[in-house]
Amino acid sequence: MSANFRDVKETRMEGPDGKYIFGTVKVGERGQIVIPKEARDVFDIKPGDTLLMLGDEAQGIAIVKNELFKQFAQDVLGVQERPVEDR
Repeated sequence: MSANFRDVKETRMEGPDGKYIFGTVKVGERGQIVIPKEARDVFDIKPGDTLLMLGDEAQGIAIVKNELFKQFAQDVLGVQERPVEDR
């Protein structure tokens, strides 16, 4: 473990620049995981939120709130929302 990480709670470690370790989760029989409460609190994840799962075979899996990723993609691509009648 990096010396830059400091204990915040037993299950959560906070590092520099908003980086966290929230502990481990187990995959259930149906492939489900539970997002730790501390992670849900930090990232304001509520029941009913839509999350986007990204994967990179070399780096692993990332889970992002759909609204944040959509805004990021729009910012990167310079996309503006068009009125419904233009679609």
